[in-house]
Amino acid sequence: MRKLSNAVTSPQGVVLIAAILFALVIGSINPGFLSVATVVDLLRNSLVTGIFALGVMIVLASGGIDVSFTAIGAFAMYATMSLVLGLDVPVPVFGLFVISAAIGACLGLVNGILIGGLGLPTLIVTLGTLSLFRGALLTFVGTVYITNVPRNVVSFARTMILRMENSIGQLSSLPLSFTVLIGVTIFVAFLMNATHFGRTIYAIGGSEEGARRIGIDVARVKVWIYVIAGTIAGLAGMTHMTLSRMANPFDLVGTELNVIAAVVLGGARITGGHGTVTGTLLGALVITLINTSLLSAGVPSYWQKVVVGILIILGTGLPIVIDRLAKHRERLARAAV
Repeated sequence: MRKLSNAVTSPQGVVLIAAILFALVIGSINPGFLSVATVVDLLRNSLVTGIFALGVMIVLASGGIDVSFTAIGAFAMYATMSLVLGLDVPVPVFGLFVISAAIGACLGLVNGILIGGLGLPTLIVTLGTLSLFRGALLTFVGTVYITNVPRNVVSFARTMILRMENSIGQLSSLPLSFTVLIGVTIFVAFLMNATHFGRTIYAIGGSEEGARRIGIDVARVKVWIYVIAGTIAGLAGMTHMTLSRMANPFDLVGTELNVIAAVVLGGARITGGHGTVTGTLLGALVITLINTSLLSAGVPSYWQKVVVGILIILGTGLPIVIDRLAKHRERLARAAV
């Protein structure tokens, strides 16, 4: 009973309950909303956000913050397509993902060297590299939409894991690119929960000085954290390209708040030391649910930003309030004894 109570009052539990209540409200207004087809649509719409969020969760768990991931994803995706089409060499879809991930890893290494190697503040560095990577993409790589993507990319984009119709006859589908999210989820879950490296990430996020005292090479770990986050961002960028079937250098940048909100709602803390894969994916679904519902209800996009901002504040403040209440109950319990 106590475990159930703790699960309900945890940030993830509160977010899950809020999502269910929100879905019930929308469902009461639009009965067709509560259907399997709607769930499939939500999974599809949260695909890129979910991949980005898993990379950001690793960074937040280490006590850092990254706002350059969308620029990395856009750069990796567009540079990959420009390179492949420029060389006119047939590359399998898997190869495109590998190239994009490699470019993302190189850009993440830049963040890692500046933050881990030189010890610069994470927010300042990633704000700078957000502008740097985006500017380099538009200045040196290209600004033209690439619509003549290879046929194997089109074939990959048209391949669906699941197809179904909703209550009004609209087609809902889950693309094959959903397997990328599954793969990244398995990798991050294994990394964070079953490896020594994952434990060092949480240790650094909990107390960087304490991590140094027990012999953890903090600088080296930080470099690898941003390399991994960059790799995941590269995969997210290429996934976005396969969904849209075009490479647009102006895409993705500007969605940082949605992703960070998803991670924070999922239980990660800006102060570090916390964050789970399950909570992060749940947060991505909640953000997608809210944005999609508001959009379908005809709510202007600027109101969506207001809602996301409120959610970030709540997601940041809620764990603190819960911790304070728990400590207050413990003090009362001790006083009673």
